[in-house]
Amino acid sequence: MIERYTTEEMKKIWELESKFKYFLKVELAVCRAYNKLGKIPNAALTEIEQRANFDLKRIEELEAEVHHDVIAFLTCVNEYVGPEYSHYIHMGLTSSDVIDTAFALQIRDSATLIFNELTKTIETTKELAKKYKNTPCLGRSHGIGAEVITFGFKFLNLLDMLERAEKRLKDALDEISVGMLSGPCGTYSNIDTEIEELTCKYLDLKPAKISTQVISRDRHCYVLHALALTASVIESFSLELRHLQRWEVAEVEEGFSKGQKGSSAMPHKKNPISGENLCGLARVVKSNAIATLDNIALWHERDISHSSVERVVFPDSFILVHYMLKRFEKLLANLNVKEANMIENIEKYGGIIYSQGALLALCNKGLTREEAYKIVQREAFEAYNNKKNFRDNMAKHLTKDELCEVFNQEKYLNNIGKIYERFKLN
Repeated sequence: MIERYTTEEMKKIWELESKFKYFLKVELAVCRAYNKLGKIPNAALTEIEQRANFDLKRIEELEAEVHHDVIAFLTCVNEYVGPEYSHYIHMGLTSSDVIDTAFALQIRDSATLIFNELTKTIETTKELAKKYKNTPCLGRSHGIGAEVITFGFKFLNLLDMLERAEKRLKDALDEISVGMLSGPCGTYSNIDTEIEELTCKYLDLKPAKISTQVISRDRHCYVLHALALTASVIESFSLELRHLQRWEVAEVEEGFSKGQKGSSAMPHKKNPISGENLCGLARVVKSNAIATLDNIALWHERDISHSSVERVVFPDSFILVHYMLKRFEKLLANLNVKEANMIENIEKYGGIIYSQGALLALCNKGLTREEAYKIVQREAFEAYNNKKNFRDNMAKHLTKDELCEVFNQEKYLNNIGKIYERFKLN
Protein backbone atom coordinates (compact mmCIF):
# COMPACT_ATOMS: atom_id res chain seq x y z
CA MET A 1 0.00 0.00 0.00
CA ILE A 2 2.81 2.43 0.82
CA GLU A 3 4.18 1.89 -2.68
CA ARG A 4 1.05 3.57 -4.10
CA TYR A 5 1.60 6.83 -2.26
CA THR A 6 5.33 7.26 -1.67
CA THR A 7 7.46 8.65 -4.50
CA GLU A 8 10.65 7.01 -5.63
CA GLU A 9 12.35 10.33 -4.96
CA MET A 10 11.72 10.12 -1.19
CA LYS A 11 12.77 6.47 -0.98
CA LYS A 12 15.98 7.12 -2.90
CA ILE A 13 17.05 9.83 -0.47
CA TRP A 14 17.25 7.18 2.26
CA GLU A 15 18.82 4.35 0.29
CA LEU A 16 22.32 3.28 1.31
CA GLU A 17 23.85 4.45 -1.96
CA SER A 18 22.30 7.86 -1.43
CA LYS A 19 23.92 8.16 1.99
CA PHE A 20 27.35 7.74 0.43
CA LYS A 21 26.50 10.26 -2.29
CA TYR A 22 25.85 12.80 0.46
CA PHE A 23 29.17 11.81 2.08
CA LEU A 24 30.96 12.40 -1.21
CA LYS A 25 29.24 15.75 -1.67
CA VAL A 26 30.59 16.88 1.70
CA GLU A 27 34.10 15.57 1.03
CA LEU A 28 34.28 17.37 -2.32
CA ALA A 29 33.01 20.60 -0.76
CA VAL A 30 35.82 20.35 1.80
CA CYS A 31 38.33 19.90 -1.01
CA ARG A 32 36.99 23.01 -2.70
CA ALA A 33 37.37 24.91 0.58
CA TYR A 34 40.99 23.76 0.90
CA ASN A 35 41.57 24.80 -2.70
CA LYS A 36 40.10 28.24 -1.96
CA LEU A 37 42.66 28.64 0.85
CA GLY A 38 45.48 27.48 -1.41
CA LYS A 39 46.05 24.12 0.27
CA ILE A 40 44.94 21.95 -2.66
CA PRO A 41 46.31 22.92 -6.11
CA ASN A 42 43.84 23.68 -8.87
CA ALA A 43 45.02 20.77 -10.97
CA ALA A 44 44.65 18.38 -8.05
CA LEU A 45 41.11 19.61 -7.32
CA THR A 46 40.15 19.12 -10.96
CA GLU A 47 41.42 15.56 -10.91
CA ILE A 48 39.71 14.81 -7.60
CA GLU A 49 36.36 16.15 -8.81
CA GLN A 50 36.62 14.17 -12.04
CA ARG A 51 37.75 10.91 -10.49
CA ALA A 52 35.96 10.82 -7.11
CA ASN A 53 33.36 8.07 -7.05
CA PHE A 54 32.46 4.91 -5.17
CA ASP A 55 30.99 1.48 -5.72
CA LEU A 56 28.47 0.24 -3.19
CA LYS A 57 29.47 -3.40 -3.47
CA ARG A 58 33.12 -2.48 -2.94
CA ILE A 59 32.22 -0.44 0.16
CA GLU A 60 30.32 -3.42 1.53
CA GLU A 61 33.34 -5.66 0.91
CA LEU A 62 35.63 -3.22 2.69
CA GLU A 63 33.23 -2.71 5.59
CA ALA A 64 33.04 -6.45 6.16
CA GLU A 65 36.78 -6.25 6.85
CA VAL A 66 37.21 -2.91 8.67
CA HIS A 67 33.79 -2.74 10.37
CA HIS A 68 33.61 1.03 9.82
CA ASP A 69 31.38 2.45 7.11
CA VAL A 70 33.16 5.80 6.73
CA ILE A 71 36.62 4.20 6.47
CA ALA A 72 35.24 1.72 3.93
CA PHE A 73 33.73 4.61 1.97
CA LEU A 74 36.96 6.64 2.04
CA THR A 75 39.06 3.66 1.01
CA CYS A 76 36.77 3.05 -1.94
CA VAL A 77 36.83 6.72 -2.99
CA ASN A 78 40.62 6.78 -2.73
CA GLU A 79 40.82 3.78 -5.04
CA TYR A 80 39.02 5.86 -7.65
CA VAL A 81 41.05 9.03 -7.02
CA GLY A 82 44.43 7.27 -6.94
CA PRO A 83 47.48 7.63 -4.64
CA GLU A 84 48.61 10.90 -6.21
CA TYR A 85 45.64 12.87 -4.88
CA SER A 86 43.88 10.71 -2.29
CA HIS A 87 45.80 12.26 0.62
CA TYR A 88 43.87 15.50 0.05
CA ILE A 89 40.57 13.83 0.89
CA HIS A 90 39.31 13.91 4.50
CA MET A 91 42.20 16.10 5.69
CA GLY A 92 41.79 17.05 9.34
CA LEU A 93 38.33 15.53 9.56
CA THR A 94 36.76 12.89 11.74
CA SER A 95 33.97 10.59 10.63
CA SER A 96 31.17 12.52 12.31
CA ASP A 97 32.18 15.70 10.49
CA VAL A 98 31.12 14.00 7.29
CA ILE A 99 28.23 11.99 8.74
CA ASP A 100 26.46 14.84 10.51
CA THR A 101 26.98 17.40 7.75
CA ALA A 102 25.75 14.92 5.14
CA PHE A 103 22.82 14.00 7.41
CA ALA A 104 21.71 17.63 7.45
CA LEU A 105 21.63 17.62 3.64
CA GLN A 106 19.67 14.38 3.62
CA ILE A 107 17.10 15.76 6.05
CA ARG A 108 16.81 19.00 4.10
CA ASP A 109 16.13 17.21 0.82
CA SER A 110 13.52 15.00 2.49
CA ALA A 111 11.86 18.01 4.10
CA THR A 112 11.50 19.63 0.68
CA LEU A 113 9.33 16.72 -0.45
CA ILE A 114 7.31 16.93 2.77
CA PHE A 115 6.67 20.63 2.19
CA ASN A 116 5.48 19.90 -1.35
CA GLU A 117 2.83 17.50 -0.03
CA LEU A 118 1.91 19.79 2.85
CA THR A 119 1.28 22.60 0.39
CA LYS A 120 -1.07 20.39 -1.64
CA THR A 121 -2.91 19.28 1.49
CA ILE A 122 -3.27 22.86 2.72
CA GLU A 123 -4.67 23.99 -0.65
CA THR A 124 -7.19 21.12 -0.71
CA THR A 125 -8.22 21.97 2.85
CA LYS A 126 -8.73 25.63 1.91
CA GLU A 127 -10.98 24.65 -0.99
CA LEU A 128 -13.08 22.40 1.24
CA ALA A 129 -13.32 25.11 3.90
CA LYS A 130 -14.64 27.53 1.28
CA LYS A 131 -16.96 24.97 -0.31
CA TYR A 132 -18.63 24.04 2.97
CA LYS A 133 -18.44 27.42 4.69
CA ASN A 134 -22.22 27.69 4.98
CA THR A 135 -23.10 23.99 5.25
CA PRO A 136 -24.71 23.51 8.67
CA CYS A 137 -23.74 20.48 10.69
CA LEU A 138 -23.86 19.38 14.28
CA GLY A 139 -21.00 20.35 16.55
CA ARG A 140 -20.27 17.82 19.28
CA SER A 141 -18.55 17.82 22.63
CA HIS A 142 -17.79 14.56 24.46
CA GLY A 143 -19.17 12.92 21.29
CA ILE A 144 -22.64 14.29 22.14
CA GLY A 145 -24.57 16.84 20.09
CA ALA A 146 -23.79 20.37 21.24
CA GLU A 147 -24.68 23.26 18.88
CA VAL A 148 -24.83 24.10 15.20
CA ILE A 149 -21.56 24.79 13.39
CA THR A 150 -20.70 24.45 9.71
CA PHE A 151 -18.83 21.66 8.02
CA GLY A 152 -16.44 24.25 6.61
CA PHE A 153 -15.63 25.31 10.17
CA LYS A 154 -14.16 21.84 10.75
CA PHE A 155 -11.87 22.28 7.75
CA LEU A 156 -10.89 25.73 8.97
CA ASN A 157 -9.68 24.20 12.21
CA LEU A 158 -7.73 21.59 10.24
CA LEU A 159 -6.23 24.36 8.11
CA ASP A 160 -5.06 26.17 11.23
CA MET A 161 -3.33 23.02 12.49
CA LEU A 162 -1.75 22.26 9.12
CA GLU A 163 -0.34 25.77 8.84
CA ARG A 164 1.19 25.45 12.29
CA ALA A 165 2.62 22.06 11.32
CA GLU A 166 4.21 23.73 8.29
CA LYS A 167 5.72 26.47 10.46
CA ARG A 168 7.09 23.95 12.96
CA LEU A 169 8.73 21.97 10.17
CA LYS A 170 10.28 25.14 8.76
CA ASP A 171 11.62 26.08 12.19
CA ALA A 172 12.99 22.58 12.73
CA LEU A 173 14.61 22.59 9.29
CA ASP A 174 16.28 25.89 10.10
CA GLU A 175 17.72 24.36 13.28
CA ILE A 176 18.99 21.22 11.57
CA SER A 177 20.49 23.01 8.54
CA VAL A 178 23.93 23.22 10.12
CA GLY A 179 27.22 21.57 9.26
CA MET A 180 30.36 20.94 11.24
CA LEU A 181 33.98 20.24 10.35
CA SER A 182 35.61 20.61 13.71
CA GLY A 183 37.68 17.47 14.27
CA PRO A 184 37.67 14.68 16.85
CA CYS A 185 36.48 16.73 19.84
CA GLY A 186 35.14 19.81 18.12
CA THR A 187 38.16 22.02 18.86
CA TYR A 188 39.46 22.34 15.26
CA SER A 189 42.70 20.69 16.33
CA ASN A 190 43.77 19.78 12.79
CA ILE A 191 41.50 21.92 10.63
CA ASP A 192 40.98 25.64 10.20
CA THR A 193 37.62 27.11 11.18
CA GLU A 194 37.60 28.80 7.78
CA ILE A 195 37.39 25.40 6.09
CA GLU A 196 34.16 24.77 7.98
CA GLU A 197 32.77 28.18 7.04
CA LEU A 198 33.58 27.78 3.35
CA THR A 199 32.34 24.20 3.15
CA CYS A 200 29.05 25.09 4.80
CA LYS A 201 28.68 28.02 2.42
CA TYR A 202 29.16 25.70 -0.56
CA LEU A 203 26.56 23.33 0.88
CA ASP A 204 24.14 26.12 1.83
CA LEU A 205 24.37 25.24 5.51
CA LYS A 206 25.22 27.30 8.58
CA PRO A 207 28.30 26.34 10.61
CA ALA A 208 27.32 24.99 14.02
CA LYS A 209 28.28 27.47 16.74
CA ILE A 210 29.79 24.55 18.63
CA SER A 211 30.09 20.81 18.11
CA THR A 212 31.69 18.10 20.21
CA GLN A 213 32.51 15.62 17.43
CA VAL A 214 28.77 15.48 16.81
CA ILE A 215 26.09 18.08 16.28
CA SER A 216 23.91 18.18 19.39
CA ARG A 217 20.99 15.79 19.03
CA ASP A 218 18.33 18.17 20.33
CA ARG A 219 18.31 19.56 16.78
CA HIS A 220 17.49 16.16 15.30
CA CYS A 221 14.93 15.53 18.01
CA TYR A 222 13.17 18.76 17.02
CA VAL A 223 12.86 17.54 13.43
CA LEU A 224 11.32 14.22 14.45
CA HIS A 225 8.90 15.92 16.81
CA ALA A 226 7.85 18.32 14.06
CA LEU A 227 7.14 15.26 11.89
CA ALA A 228 5.30 13.57 14.75
CA LEU A 229 3.11 16.64 15.27
CA THR A 230 2.34 16.68 11.56
CA ALA A 231 1.34 13.02 11.79
CA SER A 232 -0.80 13.84 14.83
CA VAL A 233 -2.64 16.57 12.92
CA ILE A 234 -3.42 14.07 10.18
CA GLU A 235 -4.47 11.56 12.83
CA SER A 236 -6.76 14.09 14.51
CA PHE A 237 -8.84 14.82 11.42
CA SER A 238 -8.73 11.22 10.20
CA LEU A 239 -10.27 10.19 13.52
CA GLU A 240 -12.94 12.89 13.07
CA LEU A 241 -13.83 11.51 9.65
CA ARG A 242 -13.96 7.96 11.01
CA HIS A 243 -16.49 9.07 13.63
CA LEU A 244 -18.53 10.95 11.04
CA GLN A 245 -18.70 7.84 8.86
CA ARG A 246 -20.29 5.67 11.57
CA TRP A 247 -23.85 4.69 10.71
CA GLU A 248 -25.13 6.44 13.83
CA VAL A 249 -23.78 9.71 12.36
CA ALA A 250 -23.51 9.04 8.60
CA GLU A 251 -22.48 12.57 7.64
CA VAL A 252 -19.37 11.71 5.63
CA GLU A 253 -17.97 8.72 3.75
CA GLU A 254 -14.53 8.04 2.39
CA GLY A 255 -14.48 7.79 -1.37
CA PHE A 256 -15.37 4.27 -2.51
CA SER A 257 -13.98 3.35 -5.93
CA LYS A 258 -15.68 1.16 -8.52
CA GLY A 259 -15.03 -2.48 -7.73
CA GLN A 260 -13.83 -1.76 -4.19
CA LYS A 261 -14.96 -4.16 -1.45
CA GLY A 262 -15.27 -3.41 2.23
CA SER A 263 -15.50 -6.84 3.82
CA SER A 264 -14.83 -10.43 2.82
CA ALA A 265 -17.97 -11.53 4.69
CA MET A 266 -20.35 -8.56 4.55
CA PRO A 267 -20.97 -7.07 1.09
CA HIS A 268 -22.76 -4.02 2.52
CA LYS A 269 -19.67 -2.64 4.24
CA LYS A 270 -17.95 0.64 3.39
CA ASN A 271 -15.13 1.03 5.89
CA PRO A 272 -13.04 4.13 6.72
CA ILE A 273 -9.85 2.30 5.83
CA SER A 274 -7.76 5.34 4.91
CA GLY A 275 -8.59 7.07 8.18
CA GLU A 276 -7.79 3.93 10.14
CA ASN A 277 -4.53 3.45 8.26
CA LEU A 278 -3.47 7.04 8.93
CA CYS A 279 -4.33 6.84 12.62
CA GLY A 280 -2.27 3.69 12.94
CA LEU A 281 0.78 5.10 11.15
CA ALA A 282 0.71 8.20 13.33
CA ARG A 283 1.44 5.92 16.29
CA VAL A 284 4.64 4.76 14.60
CA VAL A 285 5.87 8.29 13.88
CA LYS A 286 5.06 9.44 17.42
CA SER A 287 6.94 6.46 18.86
CA ASN A 288 9.94 7.28 16.66
CA ALA A 289 9.97 10.82 18.02
CA ILE A 290 10.18 9.51 21.59
CA ALA A 291 13.33 7.56 20.66
CA THR A 292 15.08 10.78 19.59
CA LEU A 293 14.58 12.26 23.06
CA ASP A 294 16.87 9.53 24.38
CA ASN A 295 19.45 10.37 21.70
CA ILE A 296 20.16 13.77 23.22
CA ALA A 297 22.11 12.37 26.18
CA LEU A 298 25.44 10.94 24.94
CA TRP A 299 28.61 9.97 26.80
CA HIS A 300 30.93 12.94 27.16
CA GLU A 301 31.71 14.52 23.79
CA ARG A 302 30.20 11.69 21.80
CA ASP A 303 29.24 8.05 21.59
CA ILE A 304 27.38 6.25 18.80
CA SER A 305 24.26 5.11 20.64
CA HIS A 306 22.26 7.68 18.66
CA SER A 307 23.46 6.40 15.30
CA SER A 308 21.64 3.06 15.24
CA VAL A 309 18.41 4.76 16.29
CA GLU A 310 18.64 7.45 13.61
CA ARG A 311 19.29 4.91 10.85
CA VAL A 312 15.81 3.54 11.58
CA VAL A 313 13.63 6.40 12.77
CA PHE A 314 14.62 9.10 10.27
CA PRO A 315 14.02 7.21 7.03
CA ASP A 316 10.93 5.54 8.48
CA SER A 317 9.44 8.81 9.71
CA PHE A 318 10.12 10.85 6.59
CA ILE A 319 8.81 8.12 4.31
CA LEU A 320 5.73 7.57 6.50
CA VAL A 321 4.82 11.24 6.85
CA HIS A 322 5.30 11.75 3.12
CA TYR A 323 3.00 8.77 2.53
CA MET A 324 0.50 10.01 5.10
CA LEU A 325 0.24 13.46 3.56
CA LYS A 326 -0.33 12.06 0.08
CA ARG A 327 -2.97 9.62 1.27
CA PHE A 328 -4.61 12.21 3.52
CA GLU A 329 -4.89 14.72 0.68
CA LYS A 330 -6.53 12.07 -1.49
CA LEU A 331 -8.89 11.20 1.36
CA LEU A 332 -9.95 14.83 1.68
CA ALA A 333 -10.32 15.38 -2.05
CA ASN A 334 -12.61 12.35 -2.45
CA LEU A 335 -14.92 12.74 0.53
CA ASN A 336 -18.58 11.96 0.05
CA VAL A 337 -20.39 14.60 2.14
CA LYS A 338 -24.00 13.85 3.14
CA GLU A 339 -25.50 17.27 3.79
CA ALA A 340 -29.05 15.96 4.22
CA ASN A 341 -27.91 13.72 7.08
CA MET A 342 -26.19 16.69 8.70
CA ILE A 343 -29.51 18.57 8.77
CA GLU A 344 -31.30 15.49 10.07
CA ASN A 345 -28.83 15.17 12.96
CA ILE A 346 -29.26 18.85 13.83
CA GLU A 347 -33.03 18.39 14.02
CA LYS A 348 -32.97 15.19 16.10
CA TYR A 349 -35.45 15.13 18.98
CA GLY A 350 -37.04 18.29 17.69
CA GLY A 351 -33.89 20.41 17.72
CA ILE A 352 -32.77 19.47 21.21
CA ILE A 353 -29.43 21.14 20.54
CA TYR A 354 -31.06 24.57 20.71
CA SER A 355 -31.38 24.19 24.48
CA GLN A 356 -29.07 27.09 25.32
CA GLY A 357 -31.22 29.45 23.29
CA ALA A 358 -34.31 28.19 25.12
CA LEU A 359 -32.54 28.69 28.45
CA LEU A 360 -31.66 32.29 27.61
CA ALA A 361 -35.18 32.98 26.30
CA LEU A 362 -36.71 31.90 29.61
CA CYS A 363 -34.21 34.04 31.49
CA ASN A 364 -35.29 37.01 29.37
CA LYS A 365 -38.87 36.35 30.48
CA GLY A 366 -37.84 36.92 34.10
CA LEU A 367 -36.96 33.43 35.34
CA THR A 368 -33.77 32.86 37.27
CA ARG A 369 -31.10 30.86 35.50
CA GLU A 370 -31.66 27.94 37.89
CA GLU A 371 -35.40 27.92 37.25
CA ALA A 372 -34.94 28.18 33.48
CA TYR A 373 -32.28 25.45 33.47
CA LYS A 374 -34.58 23.00 35.28
CA ILE A 375 -37.40 23.59 32.81
CA VAL A 376 -35.24 23.26 29.70
CA GLN A 377 -33.39 20.22 31.01
CA ARG A 378 -36.67 18.50 31.91
CA GLU A 379 -38.17 19.16 28.47
CA ALA A 380 -34.96 18.15 26.70
CA PHE A 381 -34.63 14.88 28.61
CA GLU A 382 -38.30 14.09 28.00
CA ALA A 383 -37.78 14.55 24.27
CA TYR A 384 -34.59 12.50 24.26
CA ASN A 385 -35.78 9.64 26.44
CA ASN A 386 -39.17 9.27 24.79
CA LYS A 387 -38.25 10.28 21.22
CA LYS A 388 -40.47 13.34 21.46
CA ASN A 389 -40.13 16.84 20.01
CA PHE A 390 -38.18 19.36 22.07
CA ARG A 391 -39.61 22.33 20.19
CA ASP A 392 -43.15 21.15 20.88
CA ASN A 393 -42.26 20.70 24.53
CA MET A 394 -40.92 24.25 24.74
CA ALA A 395 -44.10 25.60 23.15
CA LYS A 396 -45.63 25.28 26.63
CA HIS A 397 -43.17 27.93 27.86
CA LEU A 398 -42.46 30.21 24.90
CA THR A 399 -44.51 32.13 22.35
CA LYS A 400 -44.40 31.37 18.62
CA ASP A 401 -42.12 34.35 18.01
CA GLU A 402 -39.85 33.34 20.86
CA LEU A 403 -39.70 29.78 19.49
CA CYS A 404 -38.77 31.06 16.05
CA GLU A 405 -35.97 33.08 17.58
CA VAL A 406 -34.70 30.18 19.70
CA PHE A 407 -34.72 27.69 16.82
CA ASN A 408 -33.23 30.10 14.31
CA GLN A 409 -30.24 28.23 12.91
CA GLU A 410 -28.71 31.28 11.26
CA LYS A 411 -28.29 32.99 14.62
CA TYR A 412 -25.74 30.37 15.61
CA LEU A 413 -23.72 31.00 12.47
CA ASN A 414 -23.64 34.81 12.52
CA ASN A 415 -19.93 34.99 13.30
CA ILE A 416 -18.64 32.22 11.04
CA GLY A 417 -17.73 34.85 8.43
CA LYS A 418 -15.61 36.74 10.95
CA ILE A 419 -13.64 33.59 11.71
CA TYR A 420 -13.11 33.05 7.97
CA GLU A 421 -11.80 36.62 7.68
CA ARG A 422 -8.91 35.66 9.95
CA PHE A 423 -7.83 33.16 7.30
CA LYS A 424 -8.52 35.55 4.41
CA LEU A 425 -10.87 32.98 2.90
CA ASN A 426 -13.99 35.14 2.53
